[in-house]
Amino acid sequence: SGPVTTIEVGSHPAHVVADRSGRAYVSLSGGGEVAVVDLAEPSVIARIETGAYPHGLRLSPDETELYVANVEDGSVSVIDTQSLAEVARVPVGAAPVQVGFTPLGDQVYVSLRDENRVAVIDTASRHVTNSIDVGPNPIQMMATPDGNFVYVANQGTESEPNDTVSVIDTATGEVIETLTTGRGAHGVSASADGALVFVTNIADDSVSV
Repeated sequence: SGPVTTIEVGSHPAHVVADRSGRAYVSLSGGGEVAVVDLAEPSVIARIETGAYPHGLRLSPDETELYVANVEDGSVSVIDTQSLAEVARVPVGAAPVQVGFTPLGDQVYVSLRDENRVAVIDTASRHVTNSIDVGPNPIQMMATPDGNFVYVANQGTESEPNDTVSVIDTATGEVIETLTTGRGAHGVSASADGALVFVTNIADDSVSV
């Protein structure tokens, strides 16, 4: 069976997240905006301007805000999901690719691909409070459900794929362990109980658990 429906959204749709009330948010890297889709319609009901080349995006745990990583202008857009407007643009560093909330929503971690670092945004002040050295070319990261750790996948480059995940202790803001994965560590997901973390390795077609 094919797709239920197909919705035209715009140029170079990169990532999509859906909320619990029937909306989806799509980053359009080619258009410098986020398209908001009403899934009941289904149609685009709003377009929200962001920084240059929006890519990874995530909703806050309470779904009141959407954070979007803008790769080409070194910023993160903060979008209010009620007014559907950008309410802040936070400078973070070189080539932010993805964002990840802690479970309480008090912090957002941002992978800075071209700095080999992760920036930490305090969501109350919307300022960067820390910058943490990780492995080469970090892409995706995810906090464990208890909020104690953030796992960061270090992808490396196409010619030199990396095979590590940096584990950050959120209490101290330090990398406490570096784990070996497959080559080209890219995507990260954690099981609901926090017992397992899964990492996709794009250079050797595998998943590390």
